[in-house]
Amino acid sequence: MTVRASIAAAVTSRTQACALDIVVPCYNEEAVIEQTHRRLRGAMRAIPDARVTIIYVDDGSSDATLPRLRALAAGDADTRVVALSRNFGHQYALTAGLDAAGGDAVVVIDADLQDPPEVIPQMVARWRDGADVVYGLRTSRQGETAFKRGTAHLFYRLLQRFGNAKIPADVGDFRLLDRRVVETLNDMPERDRFLRGLVVWAGFRQEAVTYERQPRVAGETKFPFRRMFSFALDGIFSFSTVPLRLVSYLGLVASLLALVGIIYAFYIKLFTVGVVPGWAAQWIGTLFLGGVQLLSLGVIGEYVGRIYGEVKRRPLYVVKERVGFDSGA
Repeated sequence: MTVRASIAAAVTSRTQACALDIVVPCYNEEAVIEQTHRRLRGAMRAIPDARVTIIYVDDGSSDATLPRLRALAAGDADTRVVALSRNFGHQYALTAGLDAAGGDAVVVIDADLQDPPEVIPQMVARWRDGADVVYGLRTSRQGETAFKRGTAHLFYRLLQRFGNAKIPADVGDFRLLDRRVVETLNDMPERDRFLRGLVVWAGFRQEAVTYERQPRVAGETKFPFRRMFSFALDGIFSFSTVPLRLVSYLGLVASLLALVGIIYAFYIKLFTVGVVPGWAAQWIGTLFLGGVQLLSLGVIGEYVGRIYGEVKRRPLYVVKERVGFDSGA
């Protein structure tokens, strides 16, 4: 069978009965999780010829999220729960869900309902038309502060400019992935997870579905500024060596300025009488060069720290409990 025929056969199989898995990472979402489940089940009725399985991943919640997930799994034969042993982080929870998913296509969506489940049928339709990745493109971000919208806008533009993977702007983790894409992601065991970048790096045919992001229905955001900043660093350092190149340029500029200063000092010493002036300039130069060195060490340290994390080869996450997997495929 030719490559074109294989692709055509794969696309044709999507129009038939298929298995669709929905991965929902959860962390302290007791206030919204039942409503999330109802809306997911309601949205799935619009998808013909698909057996839908919802896989909730509890990321070490400290509230009643896990007991409520157990109750949902007990009342719904097509609901599964993966409970992690502690809070590993959003990207690791997504990874655990993708590892547990076995469907022909997998949808990733957060539990806070800011990304509306009603968009999923549109994603499935695009997938059945041949797209391997269908990502949600936000046309607006309701309920978010101007600071968060501004920093998100800046982050995506910087990542597009300096990153090796051209990640679309205003796109989060809400997306549908074909089975081949999921298997490709599962073969990437790197620790500093930035899944939206990994999906772009993997390639395949990728299309967008636009939607308006809604305000959080209940509960509090799990991404304060500290976590957002750390996540942004993971995205930049995982997909770009530009920071190292910028440090090299900065070091070159500092060296040229130092050379000019040396020439100026020799000129004053040889052609003027008395003590060489310029103590203020000397202190400024010392502080500038010291700052450049510390900045350079910091950037290099970010990359070395990531190498250190990789070589230890610890598992990305630890599963404490699996609920509902024995009752289905």
